[in-house]
Amino acid sequence: MKSRIALLVLIIAVIGVLAFFNFPYLAQEVPMSLGITTVQAPLGLILVALTALMAIVFIAYVIAMQGAWLLEARAHSREMAAQRELADKAEASRFTELRIAIENLHKEEERRLLDRIDTLEAHLQARALESDNSTAAYVGQLEQQLRSSLHAAPARGDVVKPDPMDVTPRDTRL
Repeated sequence: MKSRIALLVLIIAVIGVLAFFNFPYLAQEVPMSLGITTVQAPLGLILVALTALMAIVFIAYVIAMQGAWLLEARAHSREMAAQRELADKAEASRFTELRIAIENLHKEEERRLLDRIDTLEAHLQARALESDNSTAAYVGQLEQQLRSSLHAAPARGDVVKPDPMDVTPRDTRL
């Protein structure tokens, strides 16, 4: 872009320098044919003026194109900002949906865990009750055996032989 501008400035400078140094020849009146009539006019000045007019029209055209491009760029920028805002809202919506989905999964897993804990606790309570009942039954059976052995105990003078299979600790102090 800078090379084009430099070339245009160079051409305008050359035309200006040539017009300045050759002004007397450019200002000479010569017969000029307009097609249907002939007039006396300075042909050089007319050509320089037409060149200047062409340069002004060209510059106006370039400015108009730049203005249109700027307006289009501004509209494009607004559209991009709107699209960016829409994308940000969509992304925020996706994050919200993801957060809700994760919370739902967390609640479901927590519910499953609590259900499993409740099941295990119920099973443990059942086992504890079963163990208590078994222990109570054993204790009852031992009490019954002890009572029956006490009722069938030998008299005071009889010597009781210890059972060789009985490993129950006994108080040996007298």
